[in-house]
Amino acid sequence: QVQPVESGGGLVQAGGSLRLSCAASGRTFSNYAMGWFRQAPGKDREFVATISWSGGRSVYADSVKGRFTISRDNAKNTVYLQMNTLKPEDTAVYYCAAGGLTSVVPRMYRYWGQGTQVTVSS
Repeated sequence: QVQPVESGGGLVQAGGSLRLSCAASGRTFSNYAMGWFRQAPGKDREFVATISWSGGRSVYADSVKGRFTISRDNAKNTVYLQMNTLKPEDTAVYYCAAGGLTSVVPRMYRYWGQGTQVTVSS
């Protein structure tokens, strides 16, 4: 089992950058695909990015492609989401999740963090 814990959220101006971190406990962290999802008020939880257990495969939502980068450091049991050129529409609670497969579907992830708030001002 792994227990993801997100950090790094905050308030940033449009055009700025933030780096989210997701620290996950467990010796088997490297065996999990990791994903980032986000949820804004009144909206469904949506896929942001995912990365395979090896880091060799990454998939991004069209809305963040070219601006966000997902990466992982298995030695530190940590996955990152580097967010550049942030837009007000990126404002949401961002969740980190661990699953057995690299997927854009939330139900494919077994373990979830509690989320971290990202607010982008215009």
